[in-house]
Amino acid sequence: MNAERFNAYRIMWVLVLYDLPTETKANMKDANRFRKGLLDDGFALFQFSMYMRHCPSRENAEVHIKRVKFMLPKAGKVAIMCITDKQFGDIEIFFARNKEEPPPMYQQLELF
Repeated sequence: MNAERFNAYRIMWVLVLYDLPTETKANMKDANRFRKGLLDDGFALFQFSMYMRHCPSRENAEVHIKRVKFMLPKAGKVAIMCITDKQFGDIEIFFARNKEEPPPMYQQLELF
């Protein structure tokens, strides 16, 4: 059972990509509230307007997806993508023309 718990096909990454309007003060406030909500929920900045979160299971990923849907702003475009740890590990990241290592994997600790 332990091998299945940390299987690369069971562990998920939730990616949130967004493009929100910032023309008015109200738009700016909504965009900042959404961004801060993502950070408060454990998401980390991956790229400009793209945040990611490591989840130990599909069930846990669905909880965080529901939280993101709950805090969606009134205007703008938001996309939520869920990929396996195996797929995330196959991402190739480049800065300029230099290849970078993907972000470190997180170790999930459980308290009983």
